[in-house]
Amino acid sequence: MTARPSDNLTAAFARLGGEGDGQVWSELWDDLCHQGSVYSDSYLALPHLAAIADGRAPGEPHEAVELAGLIASAADDEHSARYAGEFAVLLPVARRLLDAARGDAMVFVDLLQCVLAFEGERVWSAGLLEGLYQQEYEIECPKCASELFIAFGDRGTFASAGDYVTSDPAKTPLLPADPAGLAPLPARLHLTAAQAGHEDIARGLTHLFGRAVCPDCHDVFPVSDQVEAARI
Repeated sequence: MTARPSDNLTAAFARLGGEGDGQVWSELWDDLCHQGSVYSDSYLALPHLAAIADGRAPGEPHEAVELAGLIASAADDEHSARYAGEFAVLLPVARRLLDAARGDAMVFVDLLQCVLAFEGERVWSAGLLEGLYQQEYEIECPKCASELFIAFGDRGTFASAGDYVTSDPAKTPLLPADPAGLAPLPARLHLTAAQAGHEDIARGLTHLFGRAVCPDCHDVFPVSDQVEAARI
């Protein structure tokens, strides 16, 4: 008799709670979300992850929240409804961990995406905020289709039509959004980052939800629109 996926998962999660937890989590990430992909069987892990998150089962809540957040970010309406109870358990844990994530920008952004995923947001929760700690996005000009780098880190804030790391291409300045004029979701993200002391993330959000000028055709366009377009 072949074991069902749920049986295999139960056995895998039963191994947590000892010195080998790191290896178990590594295997779970690889099996459930290999290279960031979410599979139909991945959702079967959500009850186990919710139980770990709120202390009903052994394991690291942070690992459980991040793995569940990635799965939740890919959920369609059917999966969102089926696992609404698990998301309701995971959401307050994710919020608590986010409140404590004040030192590491990557952890902060990852948990911010988890919160959005458990709330039911299915665009920015799906990895699109990761460019905030990488301090760059690679997008396409909507008018001339030039491949552009949008950078807002130590090297400056600009749009470039070439690889600004290994070459010296033409650059145009970015046009950041006024935080006071942001739409509700970006405004909330900006406020959350600012209140947590992640000033670089807050500033990055003004560029992500601001505008850029294409160095090739000089079209002015919203950066976030093209980040979303690159996801499709």
